[in-house]
Amino acid sequence: MLSSRTRRTDTDVVIIGGGPAGLATAHRLSAAGLAVTVLEAAPRIGGRLVTDHRDGFRLDRTSQLAFPDSPALAELPRQVPLRRLTGGVQLHGAGPTTRLGATADTQEAAPASFDQLWLRANLARLGQLPDEQLDARPEVTAAEALTSRDIPARIAEEILRPLLAALLHDPELATSSRLGDAVLRAFARRGLALAEGGAAALPEALAAQLPPGSVRTGTRVTSAATTVVETESHGEFRCRAVVVATGAATAARLLPGLRIPSFHQMTVLHHAAPALPVARPALLVEAGARGPVAHTMAASAADPTRAPAGFTLLTSVILGPQAAEPADLLDKAARPQLGELYGVSADDWRLLAAHHDPWAVPALPPPHPGRRPVRLLDGLYVCGDHRDTPGITGDLASARRTTEALLTDLGLPTTHAA
Repeated sequence: MLSSRTRRTDTDVVIIGGGPAGLATAHRLSAAGLAVTVLEAAPRIGGRLVTDHRDGFRLDRTSQLAFPDSPALAELPRQVPLRRLTGGVQLHGAGPTTRLGATADTQEAAPASFDQLWLRANLARLGQLPDEQLDARPEVTAAEALTSRDIPARIAEEILRPLLAALLHDPELATSSRLGDAVLRAFARRGLALAEGGAAALPEALAAQLPPGSVRTGTRVTSAATTVVETESHGEFRCRAVVVATGAATAARLLPGLRIPSFHQMTVLHHAAPALPVARPALLVEAGARGPVAHTMAASAADPTRAPAGFTLLTSVILGPQAAEPADLLDKAARPQLGELYGVSADDWRLLAAHHDPWAVPALPPPHPGRRPVRLLDGLYVCGDHRDTPGITGDLASARRTTEALLTDLGLPTTHAA
């Protein structure tokens, strides 16, 4: 009698979820010579990386800043150029504006303050730290790390606290200091960037690398085992292995007993404004609690494809419990604050979209488990940023680990999946 791994199958691997983790896994497995079928419940691929098109604007549904030149992003197809925020990060509202991470050709000519000199020196030092030294630090919350380390109080509270809140999407800084250190180190090394054409360009480029017919949208999976996947209205798919690459809540529904992390919620506001004279794109971070917006940027200044000629696209992020408030109230409260941040009146700006995501970013308080297992059984795997670190980098890192585990279990070489 044939074993379940050698019976007739419809495909080699069924991947549940057409977001970046699932598509990156499919891309790697296909490169290794396996037939893959990606099942996505939504009418289009992308998961959280969805870009809506409205009146010539490209509007991301979530905040997806990336660290350019990171090893994970270097594996993406070359059709996805990243546009750097050459102006770095600007912190407003708590004393003089502080600028961090600007590229060398855009540094301010004015003499640097003590705060800026301290930050440049210490961020540069952090950028050089290897993993073993970073992991050797005592693990506490990111908030506790700011008060327990030898950091000047004003710099800790007025600069590093809002900066970390923006990078971690965690206004309370309850995240593990290990993740906070890793994210701050990545920022110190590489700065920030956006995907040209919107966040959806990343999954679309991955899907374009797959054989025709590999991805099926509008296909909701109801159950998954090691060799068969049942769907709501498209029958069953028999296979040699199954990868669950959905969000954490859906993964837990399909895989009873899987731990679900808590999440940080987020609301993204998109405004259209007459063309603003933005010298260089930067992330403007609110350091003075003047309104609901945690950070904002002129997205079209970094990526002109996001707005039609004659307009600027302003993308702003609201974090914490207030992100759940009605969009019209958030818009009304945000406009005076945005006007101060950009130095112009925001009264005549047009609200293009407001998207609230209660499951935007996995919360990872201490003790931070690091990488969670992606192999559940021989033939059953799970991946996504909830198995690694939050964001696209964690999606891609877990896809790599899932691919290596699956190929090893099938007795296939892993070198061809790079």
